[in-house]
Amino acid sequence: MNREQIEACYMRRCFQLAANGLGTVAPNPMVGAVIVCEGKIIGEGYHRIYGEAHAEVNAIASVDNKELLHHSTMYVNLEPCSHFGKTPPCSDLIIEMGIPRVVIANIDPNPKVAGRGVQKMRKAGVDVTTGFLEEEGTLLNRRFFTFQTKHRPYVQLKWAQSADGFLDRPRENNCDVPPVQISSEFTKMLVHKARTEESAIMVGTNTAIKDNPKLTARRWEGNNPVRVVVDRQLRIPAHYNLFDQTIPTLVYTEQKSSHKPNLSFIHINFAENAIQQIMDDLYKRNILSIIVEGGQLLLNAFITAGIWDEARIETAPLWLGDGVKAPQLDGSVVNTEIYDNIQILTINPNSNL
Repeated sequence: MNREQIEACYMRRCFQLAANGLGTVAPNPMVGAVIVCEGKIIGEGYHRIYGEAHAEVNAIASVDNKELLHHSTMYVNLEPCSHFGKTPPCSDLIIEMGIPRVVIANIDPNPKVAGRGVQKMRKAGVDVTTGFLEEEGTLLNRRFFTFQTKHRPYVQLKWAQSADGFLDRPRENNCDVPPVQISSEFTKMLVHKARTEESAIMVGTNTAIKDNPKLTARRWEGNNPVRVVVDRQLRIPAHYNLFDQTIPTLVYTEQKSSHKPNLSFIHINFAENAIQQIMDDLYKRNILSIIVEGGQLLLNAFITAGIWDEARIETAPLWLGDGVKAPQLDGSVVNTEIYDNIQILTINPNSNL
């Protein structure tokens, strides 16, 4: 392999390390760092938990002989920070430790950084390369980049449908009749895994009333997402699972109601682009990403507004013949998975970040 190919391997190791922070570092980005001296990896680390040490700090700490740092290159997928946040600036630490060369995939779009880390290191004499495997780095941190550039959470639409395109059989607005079981036990587990990876999860009024969901990640080890409920007239019964106050829950409504522990009611005007108002509020609350699980009206509202970044559609080999029609959207299939004869498509809109 030539030098560029070898360096690509080091950077992809950074991506691999960074991905370990999915679901635990938000609203921060996922970052991995690898330190190489004379063709050998002598240290590596990643940002593990929001508020704790960054990838660069952990990588440097893992190096036994700190003298080797003076002859090393650090590979990191995102620009080292230049400001004091919950931790000191990583660019300062790199300079202090005498690392002579740094290779970076992405410049940090956060206005608090945005090239300042690179500028600081170059001013101190560090040889800095940027934009190395930039597209792969952007894909890895698509949630963070969307949050920083569009000032809203990264939106993943999610639903399960029958082979003939229905979300459910016809049901009245109560939870006495259970929904059709489209997912298998394994794909249900995957849904709960996905919940641990995103900051929040959202449902609309009818889905909440019909299904009485918990919206937890009880089938997978990890953090529960913040629950987001759209209930214009506060029709969801107060004794339902979403209001059990066990998990932080945000309810967007036109009605007035008193806040309770872990249960907040946010007043918005549903006559004026309610989806955008919700996105604006979630951005202010540092919600990096959200899964929109339904129902049909809420999913279609996001599609109509053009506010979505990814759709995950599960299709099972059963036919309902009638019921609640699944949404339709335009996009490109970027991934296909099949489990238990159930097809899961990941679809991206036909546009860039």
